Amino acid sequence: MEKWECVCGYIYDPAVGDEDNGVAAGTAWEDLPDDWVCPLCGADKDAFTKID
Repeated sequence: MEKWECVCGYIYDPAVGDEDNGVAAGTAWEDLPDDWVCPLCGADKDAFTKID
């Protein structure tokens, strides 16, 4: 699965998820809730870019 990086440097890794905010490990980027935000800076999903 692809990783995504926020403008603040936080990397969303689907293999890890964001369990502190209710996102289970294995949750693909496309399956994140529309209202999910970066756990570090609060930016919405539009602030993220896909990384290789």
